Amino acid sequence: MSSDFEGYEQDFAVLTAEITNKIARVPRLPPDEKKQMVANVEKQLEEAKELLEQMDLEVREIPLQSRGMYSNRMRSYKQEMGKLETDFKRSRIAYSDEVRNELLGDAGNSSENQRAHLLDNTERLERSSRRLEAGYQIAVETEQIGQEMLENLSHDREKIQRARERLRETDANLGKSSRVLTGMLRRIIQNRILVVILAVILVITILMAITFSVRRH
Repeated sequence: MSSDFEGYEQDFAVLTAEITNKIARVPRLPPDEKKQMVANVEKQLEEAKELLEQMDLEVREIPLQSRGMYSNRMRSYKQEMGKLETDFKRSRIAYSDEVRNELLGDAGNSSENQRAHLLDNTERLERSSRRLEAGYQIAVETEQIGQEMLENLSHDREKIQRARERLRETDANLGKSSRVLTGMLRRIIQNRILVVILAVILVITILMAITFSVRRH
């Protein structure tokens, strides 16, 4: 279940980085391209919200003892989503102001808006870089966890193989012991039969001796 969450998480990191980049590009585009870019960003924001919903559902399926870490990450992603929406609103407002200023011929205000856009764009790019670094760190941690799991599985397999070898040795020893006991039991039975035969012969010999003795008298 956590692997599904991490997959959504990586998709969310990539998608938010693209959104941040596009929001930063809006002020520098021609009017027609700006409209298309704004529509594109709106669509990607909806996709990001859907990813957050999927991630939220996955967190609810995670056991309680492991849910805390994922809940903290979800809060961080929701805050990031809120910042993106705020930045997008500012970009749209600035875009509307820029169009109005161009229509009114207010070059001074347009220049100030452009400087503000440049500052906002710098902040967005820095946030995008931090998100990419966080996504890379998550991927590295996931790879490390996978390697540890593979190592644990390898150790467990070796333990199972050693246990099987011990069982085979035990079976072999039991087989040897069984054969030894069978041989001992066979010899005991043979000895008893021999004793019985000797006893019978002895009794017959005594009876014959008694018979000869009686006939002589």
